[in-house]
Amino acid sequence: MKTIASMLRARTPHADAAPQGPGPVVHEPLLAPGEVKGRSGVAEQSPQPRRYTRCEIRLPTWWWLLGVSLTWGILCGPADAEGDAAPNLERAFISFRVGTPQWRSEQRLEELLALLEKYTGVTDEITLFHSITHAPLPLDEAQRRLDVASQRMARIRQLGYRTGLNVLTTIGHHEEDLPRALTDEYTPMTDIHGNICRGSRCPNDPRMREYIRRLYQLVATAGPDYIWIDDDVRLAGHMPIHLTCFCDHCLGIFGKESATLHTRDSLREAFVTGTETDRLSLRRAWLDHNRATIARLFTLIEATVHEQKPGLPLGFMTGERFYEGYDFARWAEILSGPGRAEVFWRPGGGFYNDEHIPGLAQKSHQVGRQVAGLPREVVSIQSEIENFPYHRLKKSAHITVLEAASHIAAGCTGTAFNVLGIDGEPLDEYESMVARIRGARPFFDLLVRHLGRSPRVGVFPFWCKDSAATSDLAGGNWTAFTGFLDSLTPGLLELGLPASYSPEGASVTLLSGDILAPLSDEQVREVLSGGVYMDAFALDYLNGRGFGDLTGFATEKSLHRDCIEQLAAHPLNGPFAGRVRDSRQSFNHWPAAVLQPTAPKAEALSGLVDYGDQQVAACTMGVFENHLGGRICVAGYFPWTFLHNLSKSAQVKSVLRWLSKDQLPAYVESFHKVNLWVTEPAGDRMALAMTNASFDEAEGLALMLRTEAEEIRVLDMDGDETLVRGEAAAGPYRRFVLPPIEAWQMRLVLVEENAADKLDAPTADAASP
Repeated sequence: MKTIASMLRARTPHADAAPQGPGPVVHEPLLAPGEVKGRSGVAEQSPQPRRYTRCEIRLPTWWWLLGVSLTWGILCGPADAEGDAAPNLERAFISFRVGTPQWRSEQRLEELLALLEKYTGVTDEITLFHSITHAPLPLDEAQRRLDVASQRMARIRQLGYRTGLNVLTTIGHHEEDLPRALTDEYTPMTDIHGNICRGSRCPNDPRMREYIRRLYQLVATAGPDYIWIDDDVRLAGHMPIHLTCFCDHCLGIFGKESATLHTRDSLREAFVTGTETDRLSLRRAWLDHNRATIARLFTLIEATVHEQKPGLPLGFMTGERFYEGYDFARWAEILSGPGRAEVFWRPGGGFYNDEHIPGLAQKSHQVGRQVAGLPREVVSIQSEIENFPYHRLKKSAHITVLEAASHIAAGCTGTAFNVLGIDGEPLDEYESMVARIRGARPFFDLLVRHLGRSPRVGVFPFWCKDSAATSDLAGGNWTAFTGFLDSLTPGLLELGLPASYSPEGASVTLLSGDILAPLSDEQVREVLSGGVYMDAFALDYLNGRGFGDLTGFATEKSLHRDCIEQLAAHPLNGPFAGRVRDSRQSFNHWPAAVLQPTAPKAEALSGLVDYGDQQVAACTMGVFENHLGGRICVAGYFPWTFLHNLSKSAQVKSVLRWLSKDQLPAYVESFHKVNLWVTEPAGDRMALAMTNASFDEAEGLALMLRTEAEEIRVLDMDGDETLVRGEAAAGPYRRFVLPPIEAWQMRLVLVEENAADKLDAPTADAASP
């Protein structure tokens, strides 16, 4: 049976096929108990950990319900053997990506190396871009630049760094500096309307494939320690066009794959006409075609590079790749090649400045999904930190290092910093940035050491590799569903709920609309046998597919103006019964669903009233436990937004804990805005990272942990440690009140059986600081 897990992640290489060739950087040993890494990189004795036991400022816990273990069963399939075990890592993989203005001149490179040497340990690797412009270079120009880069890499190695090349333009990003780019003899990327991007070339064009072969021969023989393929290798977003490629080469290949010849016009019509089954089948076939296009390109690159340099590591930079088919595991296996060379990955996607700081967590969730699609054999996963266009005041040094930490919390094992200027500015303008990154390096190492490649577990906004195939089947918008992942679910998660990015790690699954359309009926039943929080659009879709016996509710009608939610008297609402939430439909146009219970056990959590306090509907949100044991919550009134008052945020956390049958590994009980990531518990050990996502200091933050440990270790971004003693709470949880967390700061929390003993801390009862 094709499980949901298999749809998310393709087959991974076997454990006995260990990567060969140049390995990762040598890691330093673990710090001894009580030691922290000093600014110089040398272990120093830390101050005695403080003890902290404040228990004030708590939300009521009496209404939390007990539950039994929730498993995904068939949903995840059997666990992989040793090959799926998370590797032990001791340090973060840190690199700096350096543009051509920083290395073309020998003098400028020496200035850069002097800056990095001043802050020894700030990076392990220095990666040189082969170009600064975003359209492919002619081969003779590429050769001239690579000859210089070869000399520069030799100099960099003298100082003990690993160094390699970042091929910025394999097929090209977009139209830039076209007079000095490849000529028009190569087929341009083409959209379904026949529009082209003259700065990006089709990877299925035989002439372009020959160009790529010769380019990577040149790159490999330049002598890099590794090669990075940039994120121009994608099929969406080649400005000025969006979805590609529908050139004659690609249409011909797709015709052979699908046994149906199409023109651009006939294919555009077929995507949005005919039966839903026909449209879905065609879209799935096109996603397979896109996956195969990138697979063929990587097969060419792998064979070319490893013919020249067997075992040379290859890396790939990605963003979210739904339109391309998200076939990360297969692509990684291809890049590794028959010799099982090491493969690197660089997840990324935007957040170039700090003008909209909540975008940081949104990017972290995107990064988390990218990491979840990778096989465990990929160990060096360096998030992209991109401060484009590198104006120093566009992103602060603090937010830069917090972003790196946040992406590690979401699943990365390191960071690739692209933060230096491209306009010839004196490097002393960037020294404060480099110094701040060096100061944060010990914290990055701690995060990777304790979080590593372990799965992140908790609340899973549903996605799978075929999500794009079902997006807006009627209108043809392949990316319509991404608003759910990028714009809606982050607001719910920042209430202090742990984010998960795969069904294997899900205690609760979030659903919207027809997001489950790629799944078979059997797979849908698997989802609905667990904990599910859904909006009314998902309810209507599921009921329409015949799953009404598992949802417990039906939409009677939708109301579009002047509705206010009122919490009902129900144990899950606790002391907040009667509280109202007005999300102002006149400003924010989301329909309010009037729900009708369809099963005796379906219970209302809230209804609707109007501005005259008159009841409009008895139920707009409710819960239900179905005969498969699944627990369902349908939220019909602004289910993803305007959740940030005390009563609603408390209700949401209460409901999700109930849905999980007390299997949420952790959550923030108190009234704070926190992004939270938790690793899969291993025995009595658990690690989690949390960011105060507010400009207010988080005082009295109460963290609920599913543990029997009496104390936890809390480490701030400077490496200072505090021991926090907890207290018993309802069910399998203990409650820990943390010391204040400053605005936009992160904490690493470690749960161990005897935290105090491990740190040689005193065992006397703690006192408030």
